[in-house]
Amino acid sequence: MTTVADSKVTRLVELALMEDIGLGDLTSDAIVDDAARSEAEFICKEQGIIAGLEVAFLALRICDNSCSCTALTKEGDEVRPGEVIASVEGSTRSLLKAERTALNFLQRMSGIATLTSCFVKAVEGTRAKITDTRKTAPGLRIIDKWAVRLGGGVNHRFGLDDMVLIKDNHVIAAGGVRQAIELSTRFVSAHGIQVGIEVEARNIAEVKEALACRGVQRIMLDNFSVGMMKTAVELIDGHFEIEASGGITLETVRAVAETGVDFISVGSLTHSAKALDISLELSPSRLPAGT
Repeated sequence: MTTVADSKVTRLVELALMEDIGLGDLTSDAIVDDAARSEAEFICKEQGIIAGLEVAFLALRICDNSCSCTALTKEGDEVRPGEVIASVEGSTRSLLKAERTALNFLQRMSGIATLTSCFVKAVEGTRAKITDTRKTAPGLRIIDKWAVRLGGGVNHRFGLDDMVLIKDNHVIAAGGVRQAIELSTRFVSAHGIQVGIEVEARNIAEVKEALACRGVQRIMLDNFSVGMMKTAVELIDGHFEIEASGGITLETVRAVAETGVDFISVGSLTHSAKALDISLELSPSRLPAGT
C-alpha cells in the first residue's frame, strides 16, 4: 500500500508546492504577522469517500514542520456534508501557503475514491472487481491509483514494465493475436522476466485465437456487448482470468459484472472523477503569537 513515506509522494508534493508558491506567498506575507498561529478545519461539503488526508497533511508539514494535524476520519471513510474531517494548527502563513496544494490533493483523491466506491457498490454480490487503468493525470498516477484502492477498487498495472498487455495496435504490429502472444512469451522467457501476459480481444474470433495459445493469464474483452461477453465467458470457461473494458458506466456496470467476468476496468475512475467539495476554514488560534 502506498504511504506518504514513499519518496515519490514526497517529491510530488514538493513539486506541487513549488509550482504554487514560487518565490513566496505575497498576499499572506503582506497581511499576516510572521509569528501568528492559527487553527483550521477541513470540512467536507458533500457526501463522499475521504482519500488523501495523509497527502494533505504532508503538504502542510513541508511548509511548517511544527504543524499539528489531527485526522477526525480515516482514509476510506464515507462522510456527510458539513462533517469536519480533520483539524490542523500551525503558522498562519504556512497554513495559507499550503492550503491550495493540500486541498488539490485531498479533493482529487477523494473524488476518485468516491467514484470508485460507487462502481464497487454497483457490482456487489458478483465476482467482478473494479480496476483502474493508466488513464491518470500525468505525474499523479501514484496518488490516483492510491485513491482507487481507498475507494474499494484494485489496481491494474502501474506502468508498461509491470506486465505484458497486448492491445489492438500490438496485434496489428505483430500480424495477429497468435503472433503477438508467441512473440511476447518468447521475449519474457528469453529475458527471465516474471510478469503476467494479458491479451486484448476485439471479437469472439480473437478470443478463440487467444484460447489456442499458451502463456496468457488474462483475456481482455474490449468493447464487447453484454451478449458477446456472455458468449466469451462461456468459451473461456475459467481457463483464464477475464477483464471487461471499454466505455463501461455506472448504468451498465452491473450487467457487465453479471456476465461472470473477473475484472472490470474503468478509465473514468481517474480521468473523469469530479473533485469532492472540501474546504479549509481558518480561525485565529487562542495560542499567543510566537508560541
